[in-house]
Amino acid sequence: MPPTIGNGKICYIDMPAIDIARSAGFYKNVFGWSIRQRGDGATSFDDGVGEVSGTWTLGRPPSTQPGLLIYIMVDSVAATIDRIAASGCEIVQPIGADAPEITARFRDPAGNVLGIYQNPPQEI
Repeated sequence: MPPTIGNGKICYIDMPAIDIARSAGFYKNVFGWSIRQRGDGATSFDDGVGEVSGTWTLGRPPSTQPGLLIYIMVDSVAATIDRIAASGCEIVQPIGADAPEITARFRDPAGNVLGIYQNPPQEI
């Protein structure tokens, strides 16, 4: 199914990287992103639901301090933290700092700081 197209939709992320293959492997293994080669040979990604795509760019400094902060939705922040740590990346804000929201923040292989977010359980 093609992604949703509409005015105002966030559609593309251009992410700084130091080692594109390492960054691509990290996001594929931790978040299940689909990795592909664009027509120009650049390594690109599509997020886990095929709604946002992007690429990694060399030669630009990473976003090491939260300014604009992107959050990636996950099924379980706790399980994702374990996968991030197992990949050798750092958790820079543990679960609970944004309570009652279920979030954490991490530093990716290039040093970019991003957040992870889990939908709260639905009350019946």
